[in-house]
Amino acid sequence: MPQEINWTDAEEIGIQLQEKYPDEDPLQVRFTELRQRVLELPGFTGDPAKSNEGILEAIQMAWYEEWQDAQ
Repeated sequence: MPQEINWTDAEEIGIQLQEKYPDEDPLQVRFTELRQRVLELPGFTGDPAKSNEGILEAIQMAWYEEWQDAQ
């Protein structure tokens, strides 16, 4: 069973998004799409209503750092 992750686990979410979408520039993903992708991650248990712009921005930046490292 996958590890449980929540909205506050931006670094882990960034790693998982990079693994799932390795060729996509995270800065080109709209927050609405990013939110949906996070909700679909295995092990994600966060309340969909608890996401906000600050949380999504932190996730996007964590994913961006992972993406840059992979370039």
